Amino acid sequence: MTLIWPVRRVMRRAMAALETTIQRTGATGNVKATREDWLKLALETLISDGVERVRVLTLGQQLDVSRSSFYWYFKSRQDLLDQLLDHWRQTNTKFIVERARRPSATVVRGVMSIFECWVDERLFDPRLDFAIRAWARRSPAIRRALDEADEERVNAIRDMFMRHGYDEEDAFVRARILYFMQIGYYSLELDEPMSSRLPHVASYLRSFTGQEPTTADVEDFSRYVVETMARKG
Repeated sequence: MTLIWPVRRVMRRAMAALETTIQRTGATGNVKATREDWLKLALETLISDGVERVRVLTLGQQLDVSRSSFYWYFKSRQDLLDQLLDHWRQTNTKFIVERARRPSATVVRGVMSIFECWVDERLFDPRLDFAIRAWARRSPAIRRALDEADEERVNAIRDMFMRHGYDEEDAFVRARILYFMQIGYYSLELDEPMSSRLPHVASYLRSFTGQEPTTADVEDFSRYVVETMARKG
């Protein structure tokens, strides 16, 4: 009789593990919902509906799996949210900083590298950025993370200007203008096609740098835009 309860505990654990395995796999043994599936759906939900709608039960229903599948990959809902925040850092912030640090022969070319982030959503996704900003209004911890990211981005752009001979104050102000203008542009949700913006690229480069872009500068950036748009289909 003393073995009944230990055996029951073992059986319960075994049944829970079996349920998780069944939920993760179909009849053929293929994974039914992967970690990437959970993250992708959570990210889409964060962007479209806000962080309040990123719920384990709701996501599981959409993926047609039970909550036990979720806990195979994540410790908790907070763990999932932490990973979404890390994804944002490793995309939107990371690529702005990388482009700002990219070696460039001229300051115009340096700004062109940063412009690539505004063209290619694989480098900077404005929808994700504003989902994080909306989240930050409700969470002091996310607000701190957002402030740190904004500061890191601006400082990287400032350093790019300083490498090209601008003094620290001038570089800092130019970096803020470049970055805040683009974030403000996104916040206005202007429905302006790239074909309308591209003819002004020389003027933008001149305004941000105080230097005259060459014909080759404009042609190279225009080519990058066309190739990126073609890739997006």
